[in-house]
Amino acid sequence: MARLPLEGVRVTDFSWIGAGSYTTKLLADFGADVIKIESSTRLDSLRSTAPFKDRVPGVNRSGYFADRNTSKRSVTVNMKHPRGQELARALIARSDVVANNFTPGTMEKFGLGYEDVRRFKPDIIYLAMSMQGARGPDSEFVGFGLTIGALTGLQYLSGSPERIPAGTGTNYPDHVPNPCHAGFAVLAALHHRRRTGRGQYIDFAQTEPTIALLGPAIVDYTANGRIEERSGNDHPRAAPHGVYPCLGEDRWIAICVMHDGQWRRLAEALGRPEWSAAADWSTGEGRRADRRRLDRLLAAETAKRDPYELMLLLQRHGVPAGVVQNAADLVARDPQLTHRGHWLRLEHPEMGESIYNAPPFRFSRTQVALSRPAPLLGQHTAEVLGGLLGMPCEEVAALAAEGVLV
Repeated sequence: MARLPLEGVRVTDFSWIGAGSYTTKLLADFGADVIKIESSTRLDSLRSTAPFKDRVPGVNRSGYFADRNTSKRSVTVNMKHPRGQELARALIARSDVVANNFTPGTMEKFGLGYEDVRRFKPDIIYLAMSMQGARGPDSEFVGFGLTIGALTGLQYLSGSPERIPAGTGTNYPDHVPNPCHAGFAVLAALHHRRRTGRGQYIDFAQTEPTIALLGPAIVDYTANGRIEERSGNDHPRAAPHGVYPCLGEDRWIAICVMHDGQWRRLAEALGRPEWSAAADWSTGEGRRADRRRLDRLLAAETAKRDPYELMLLLQRHGVPAGVVQNAADLVARDPQLTHRGHWLRLEHPEMGESIYNAPPFRFSRTQVALSRPAPLLGQHTAEVLGGLLGMPCEEVAALAAEGVLV
């Protein structure tokens, strides 16, 4: 098997919860040796977050934590102890990247800010993923995915027009824009260091990649002075455009008609020629104006049909449509994910066989796969201190007894 793309890169990872952990997971899944610094006295809160395997809570049983921390090694270190800080410096000295997603100033309290680190590791790539950047009037605010979604305007645009802002269900900034942008920044810095030999500080503000998702709303305001409002499933140029009921309990299909040709083909597929013959519905403007009545009629038609059969029927007629799938559909019944081998099963020391997402892309020359399941808390402490730092077993045991490795 060819070497993994990031094999030989080492990351000392202080990040936790969502965006930071997902960023370093991306690096770990592609071959980087990511050493996650943890402590039993200040748990990564994802370890205490449901769902738990067999619904039994435990620091090593969270499916949420497991999904965000594949391929990593876990070392427990008491960062409030001077010897713990020494160990952290020793690990960083043997690393290419150090990552954290704390509020600015937190790492400096441990003597591990960028200026501290560069004194003993000048070529380090230092990723700091705070909510709003290292400096500025709001830089010291504590933030999570929900607050990032609110501050950036993403939450304002999410939901139905007659309801309060609903947000995105999960903390979308933690899962897509922030880890992807941060991972890209680290790769760019590694490439720069390979060419120049110089490391650098990456001041990553988690609000900014999320703002980049709101391009149309920003352009509408800057060009027209208009503030975009929540629109639910409506679309400014498409009709019908929404989610409609199907046969079965809580079964739905999304249908998107962007132009008149698709409208005619929808009517043909459903055996409703009178819809395409109606003069009032012959144009997008007409359908938009009458979209509420049109939605009711379409919902009455889709409710008679199996969602998967209807999806295939509409797709064959060139009408964009997709079943609103639930978790069971994705894992057990999605033929495309099965074909691509998306779901991987790894043996976890405590949870047993567990399911994980494969990397969402495939390389033609490199077999990319998850190297290990998420680690138990402190699972690799002795392994890392002995193998990487050359520490004798007796010294590791003494540090544990002293309260340094907790």
